[in-house]
Amino acid sequence: MAAVTRYSGKVVVVTGGSRGIGAAIVRAFVDSGAQVVFCDKDEAGGRALEQELSGTVFIPGDVTQEGDLQALISETLSRFGHLDCVVNNAGYRLILCFPLDPPPQLPEETSAESFRRLLEVNLLGTYTLIKGAVTAMTKALALDESQYGVRVNCISPGNIWTPLWRELAASTSDPRATILEGTLAQPLGRMGQPVEVAAAAVFLASEATFCTGLELLVTGGAELGYGRKANRSSLVEVPILLP
Repeated sequence: MAAVTRYSGKVVVVTGGSRGIGAAIVRAFVDSGAQVVFCDKDEAGGRALEQELSGTVFIPGDVTQEGDLQALISETLSRFGHLDCVVNNAGYRLILCFPLDPPPQLPEETSAESFRRLLEVNLLGTYTLIKGAVTAMTKALALDESQYGVRVNCISPGNIWTPLWRELAASTSDPRATILEGTLAQPLGRMGQPVEVAAAAVFLASEATFCTGLELLVTGGAELGYGRKANRSSLVEVPILLP
């Protein structure tokens, strides 16, 4: 019973919630008793999940469009009167490089267009750097928003077996080898599952009440050094790519 009601009465917004990790996060918060409003560009997938899960509201939207984000929050507040948690799941792997002397501006006063211009001028495309950028931004926002009683944390997932991973593997010349290499990257000998990332999100929202500015690694230990961390004899599970 405690697991069902751990976030009862709360309202959660999830971006990119139609499939993969996002859909798992929507399910986990619903299972925890929350009302969940989620957005995605995939309207068909979003509508299907909304029909499947009571306690959810799907709003089509693109997180790169400021108007869509404003509509998402406005509709949430109009329906429920309050908002307790936002899970920024949707996104692309980009990196921010801020100018040396940006004009002083509070985060809540920065428009999406101003931020987008900053990205367009100062952008690098390496995966390692962007993870560092997300962590740095999390810590900065945690400091800025603490005065309002808002906690800001982030989750850094590793190799999670999602539709995106399946699509990536299928696009390679040897999908089975690609999946195997992805699996061997974790000392635990398997890839993670979306539900494991979702459990981390619910934990940060409902129980980690003295945590802010935290980066929670859900990686199976993939960051512990370089190259393979498991061998074939220690494999626990290798995903199968269905035809």
